[in-house]
Amino acid sequence: MAGTTEGDPRPVPQRLLAAATRLFAEQGYDRTSVQEIVEAAGVTKGALYHYFGSKDDLLHEIYGRVLRLQQERLDAFAGADAPVAERLRGAAADVVVTTIENLDDATIFFRSMHHLGPEKHRQVRAERRRYHERFRELIEEGQRTGVFSTATPADLVVDYHFGSVHHLGTWYRPDGPLSPQQVADHLADLLLRALRP
Repeated sequence: MAGTTEGDPRPVPQRLLAAATRLFAEQGYDRTSVQEIVEAAGVTKGALYHYFGSKDDLLHEIYGRVLRLQQERLDAFAGADAPVAERLRGAAADVVVTTIENLDDATIFFRSMHHLGPEKHRQVRAERRRYHERFRELIEEGQRTGVFSTATPADLVVDYHFGSVHHLGTWYRPDGPLSPQQVADHLADLLLRALRP
């Protein structure tokens, strides 16, 4: 099977994901048909099913690619040779920036996650839990070493920060007054202030 078609040099899987992301964002996951996705991508249904077994495979991959990026970056921050406060602040800001840079993907996913089949739903929950646990480990490290306050349990601190991240899609606008980095800096600073001993 050819990897590209005339007019669009991107590989077929990328074109399918781009088309699905745009349509899910515009119309909603449940109101978008497979036929609309393949027409927008300029491929056949056979091509879609060659790369993705179902429409919910597309939804799973839309979120999965963001989560993989964020996990890789978090692992780099967490494993860096720097003070824990610096590593946590970097990770806290990074998840905001990468969410805003992939806002359609994140918004679609949080709005449509309930459409995933049970197995994919479990996979996503496990992947997100791994991310949140790695983030929590940074907070706990700082609490153990006296850098951060222990007044608030680390789990609540994680929920506080990610609650803000998960709501970015409801209010952030690219043409608004704050850049992605400015939003990230404000939210990371709020998190560090909440942990101040």
